[in-house]
Amino acid sequence: MLMPAPTMAHRTDTPAVALGPTAVVLGVFSVVGVLAIVGVLPSLLLSFTLPLVPIAGGLAVALGAMGIHHARRGAGRLWMAITGTALGGLGFVGVVALLCLVSV
Repeated sequence: MLMPAPTMAHRTDTPAVALGPTAVVLGVFSVVGVLAIVGVLPSLLLSFTLPLVPIAGGLAVALGAMGIHHARRGAGRLWMAITGTALGGLGFVGVVALLCLVSV
């Protein structure tokens, strides 16, 4: 009789592995939104991305920071978490700076 495969979870079978890629996607969305606000990308994107850009940037920073924490402990990829955090920070700071310039 054959023994079944072990059902014990592997160290990388954790939701923490998804933090880095999620931060990258949200960070890219945030940066694309900032580029649409500035006028580099078509203005059609602006109507879809403007309300979500600050939220996506903040979430990318938060999820990326958690991804960095877990990646240093062995769950997830560190480069993805760092990239997502940087892109999210760039997008969030860009939107906040543009809103401050417009409100003055």
